[in-house]
Amino acid sequence: MPTSAVLFSGGLDSAVLLARELEGNPDGGVAGEVQRGAQPIHVRAGLAWEDAEARAIARLLATPPFAGRVAPVITLTVDMREVYPPAHWAVTGTPPAYDTPDEEVYLEGRNIVLISKAAVLCARLKISRLALGPLAGNPFPDATPDFFEAMSRAMSLGLSHPLRIVAPLSMMHKADVIRLGRQLGVPLALTVSCMNPQAGDAPCGRCSKCRERDQAFSSS
Repeated sequence: MPTSAVLFSGGLDSAVLLARELEGNPDGGVAGEVQRGAQPIHVRAGLAWEDAEARAIARLLATPPFAGRVAPVITLTVDMREVYPPAHWAVTGTPPAYDTPDEEVYLEGRNIVLISKAAVLCARLKISRLALGPLAGNPFPDATPDFFEAMSRAMSLGLSHPLRIVAPLSMMHKADVIRLGRQLGVPLALTVSCMNPQAGDAPCGRCSKCRERDQAFSSS
C-alpha cells in the first residue's frame, strides 16, 4: 500500500513532485526514507483542461521513471460548475493573456476543494501523507504553510486519521523544478502545463501558464 499520495494533474510540477515522492521524503520523518509507493490522485472539477490532463497522466505513468513503480491513478470528481459560472474562463477554456499576473488566474478555494476529497480517500486507504505542488512565490491564500498546517489538523481531526498535507516544492521556482525533474529522469515533454491545450495537447502559447513554462525552460 502506498504511504504517500500526490495530487497529480499531469503538469510539470506535479510530475516532478510524484517522481520526488518515489525517491523518499527528506522533509517528512526519516531523512531519505524510501516510500513503498506513491498514489497519484487526479481531481476533476469540470474545468476546460482536464481531458488533456488525463491524457498526460496516462502518457506519464506508462513511461519511466513511473512505469511499474506507481499505483494506478485514482480519479475523483468535485464538480465546481455550480460555483464558477458558465462563462468563467476556466470553464470555457479562455484564460487570461500570456503576460497577465498570477492573480488573474486565481480559482477561489481550489486547494480547499482538492484537498478535502483527496483527504477522505487517503483516510480510507490508510495513507498518512498528501503532497501538493505549489512553488515559491505562489500568491494564493490556499497555498501558504499556515493553510496547509491548518488543513492537516482539520482533516486529521475530522477523519480521525493522521494526515500531513505537505508542499515539498514550495521553496523552489519552476526552473529549479525543471532541473530536479531532469535529475529524476522525468519526461518533461510529456507534461501539460497549459490552461487551453490545443490539438494533440500542444500548449496554446498564449496563457500565463505557457509563459511561466517558457521562461522556466529558458532559464534552466
